[in-house]
Amino acid sequence: MDILYANDRAGEYPRSWYADTADAPGPYPEAAGQLTCDVCVVGAGFTGLSAALHLAERGFDVILLDAHRVGWGASGRNGGQVGTGQRLDQEDLEKLVGLDHARGLWELAQESVALTKSLAAEHAPEAGFAPGIIHACHRARYVPHSRHYAEKMARDYNYDLIRPLDREEMRAMIGSPAYHGGDIDMGGGHLHPLRYAFGLARAAKARGVRIFERSRVTGIAEGSPAVVTTDTARITAGHVVLACNGYLGHLNRHVATRVMPINNFIVATEPMTQDQQESLIRNNHAVADTKFVINYFRFSADHRLLFGGAESYGYRFPDIAKLVRKPMLEIFPQLKDIRITHAWGGTLGITLNRMPHFERLAGNILSASGYSGHGVAMATLGGKLAAEAIAGQAERFDLMAGVPTRPFPGGMAFRWPLLVLAMVWFSLRDRL
Repeated sequence: MDILYANDRAGEYPRSWYADTADAPGPYPEAAGQLTCDVCVVGAGFTGLSAALHLAERGFDVILLDAHRVGWGASGRNGGQVGTGQRLDQEDLEKLVGLDHARGLWELAQESVALTKSLAAEHAPEAGFAPGIIHACHRARYVPHSRHYAEKMARDYNYDLIRPLDREEMRAMIGSPAYHGGDIDMGGGHLHPLRYAFGLARAAKARGVRIFERSRVTGIAEGSPAVVTTDTARITAGHVVLACNGYLGHLNRHVATRVMPINNFIVATEPMTQDQQESLIRNNHAVADTKFVINYFRFSADHRLLFGGAESYGYRFPDIAKLVRKPMLEIFPQLKDIRITHAWGGTLGITLNRMPHFERLAGNILSASGYSGHGVAMATLGGKLAAEAIAGQAERFDLMAGVPTRPFPGGMAFRWPLLVLAMVWFSLRDRL
């Protein structure tokens, strides 16, 4: 199945609350004919847009390609949460790569949040960054770890923006009996991801980036220079950045064995009053819980609950509104009569250990993807790190690339059925 077109029409944004409330730039033309550039970036999501922008600011001649439209994929469909840290917590990273490497990864992650907030403020103030992410424990046995982790981060990383929450405080923050405690991290926050992507696209275009939409890449020939082909263009490039994440397909089989596409789903409710919003989530924070099949939710600027979650075992989208309403009502049964106005899905890229996969595939071809649901900030930084590496400063890109990301067992052929088995097991564990 061609995941680029399995659930979407060519060149059209899905009907989401994001697409209905963002003014798209362009449309940009389709790539055609014989083209040359310093760097060809494949994929116009956060990674590709950031790479193109930062490369152009360094004086490179950049072509940016997308099979559909800028911000069309996961970058324009996600929960909008700008999380701190890496996808794995620091304790797990210390075990995986050692203390020094883990500290370096923390510093990069902190920079990713600062970079995202800065770029949004400069190029997309309409994205409306709001601070605070609540991490909610759906089982009492997870609460002690939340307290321990907040203490560890303050003690070992001098990070004091995480505060533990007991059950009473959590209930005051979230109007639901589903959670036993957790923590709140004021270093992160949330924004309108599609408006942010559009702001990056406009900034890149203003700095001379040539953006081509409806330009699906059909092949990349390694060499110096590399040659990138679409159905209507042949692009000769000194360097290539692969920024495709879950929509890579068969474009590079090596990356595809390490980054698997999975679907996730979000609904938007009808608008509520300010008092109703405060009764569900105080102070306009975002929320993510501890389930493996995670529930994540926040409010929009017009007081709609944006609720994401639920699992689906196929690449075709199900009845999303019906699927997501179930976990939403498990958290907020008081919303049983609320109307859902928008329901959409998207495809993200995950890795076995949930850490991004950064790699130099050839001397002049870089790949950054596999953000595993933690990509708003890290993908933004990923594009900047790719730009640095192409400019000859590869240390920080290599720090990310130094995190081992093993291939999925069975490669591309068996990764999906094995993931389904794992998700069934984990979803059962979530219920215990």
